[in-house]
Amino acid sequence: MNTMNVMNAINEWMNQSLIEWGIINDASRLWDNVIVLILIVAVAAGVDFVGRKIILGVFYRVAVRTKTDWDDLIFDRRIIHKLISVIPALVIYILLPAAFSPEEMPAMLAFLQRICVICMIVVLIRVVNSSLNLANDLFNRRHPGRSVKGFVQVLQVLAFFIGLIVIIAVLTGESPGALIAGLGASAAVLMLVFKDSLLGFIAGIQLSANDMLRPGDWITMDKYGANGTVIDVTLQAVKVRNFDNTIVTVPPYALISDSFQNWRGMSDSPGRRVKRSVNIDMSSIRFCTPEMLEGFRKISLLSDYIDNKEKELQEHNAKHQADGNIQVNGRRQTNIGVFRAYIERYLSHHPQVSKELTCMVRHLQPSETGLPVELYFFISDKKWGNYESIQADIFDHILAIIPEFGLVAFQNISGADVRQTKRYTPPGKAFITPLNSSSKSKGDS
Repeated sequence: MNTMNVMNAINEWMNQSLIEWGIINDASRLWDNVIVLILIVAVAAGVDFVGRKIILGVFYRVAVRTKTDWDDLIFDRRIIHKLISVIPALVIYILLPAAFSPEEMPAMLAFLQRICVICMIVVLIRVVNSSLNLANDLFNRRHPGRSVKGFVQVLQVLAFFIGLIVIIAVLTGESPGALIAGLGASAAVLMLVFKDSLLGFIAGIQLSANDMLRPGDWITMDKYGANGTVIDVTLQAVKVRNFDNTIVTVPPYALISDSFQNWRGMSDSPGRRVKRSVNIDMSSIRFCTPEMLEGFRKISLLSDYIDNKEKELQEHNAKHQADGNIQVNGRRQTNIGVFRAYIERYLSHHPQVSKELTCMVRHLQPSETGLPVELYFFISDKKWGNYESIQADIFDHILAIIPEFGLVAFQNISGADVRQTKRYTPPGKAFITPLNSSSKSKGDS
């Protein structure tokens, strides 16, 4: 005796019992259908519970004993959990004729069976989506330098589209092919009427799938005057609150078609970058004299560096038999080199400079404005006000100690420079240029 015969026997027994209890025939049939439907749902729930206990238990034991990682990823993506959800819907679909006879209640039976089919389709779409994500995870593990995420996303969109067409076909009773043909005929009109909505919808999918934008992100998009925090992402617009508290709306598709800068990486990183240069007058660069080196040794951050560097240079010059009477022979320390070493040590000892990220001091291409000495480092405190204050303190110190190394910061001639070289006399008399002004300026520099 199969399951359907058992359900039919239960159905007839309950029908006769209800009539014997005095319930009229039509009412007994209604109550009979309700009770059988409850029994069917209970059977489906029991099958689902037993299936999860048995199937998941067996699969888990197998996954634990194997050395491969793909079965562990199946559990992480909950593919088996979702696939088991098909079983109760399938059980209800098969047993529904026992509650609603095809001869007596065909409309109700067809409606409930369609609901079951739609539930199974939705579950299968979720399984396909998770399986594609699993394939992407496995590929990324085996090929870290390559990516198939775009291809996987195309397949996911295709799976959702096919599932949607099948669901509509089940609800309307039409074939999927006829629905696709009908969509093709009206696609041009729909695209014209709902152009902005469709573009926004597609852009929203791409932004979400690629994790390009989230509420709370700081973005910069000069074309639309956006430089602030994303406060809302809708189908029609992305709202950005600028730092001056103005609100800018950007079309979602503009974020896909144009370029924008997202500062989330900086916010999530251990520090915020500083990249700034100090221009040094190249005429002030020279070899270090013994007196200069002795003075540099008194600087706590440089004492070990001066001794180690001198030892290294002496060994190099001795190995290559460099004539020490001529400065250009061999290797010697320069004031710009010692200055650069000091900045490196100053930054490495600064409590607000990140030790995890890049920190370096380098020379850029010399130009008519001097030799740029660039500082490239990251500040741990990323809050805007604190970041600017710490950066200013660092450069205040660096600009102040430049003369200690015999260097001169380059700047264009200003009114103060002119007043230092010329002395203004009362009206009616000529300008008098001191004869020793150039020598004093040279000596001062």
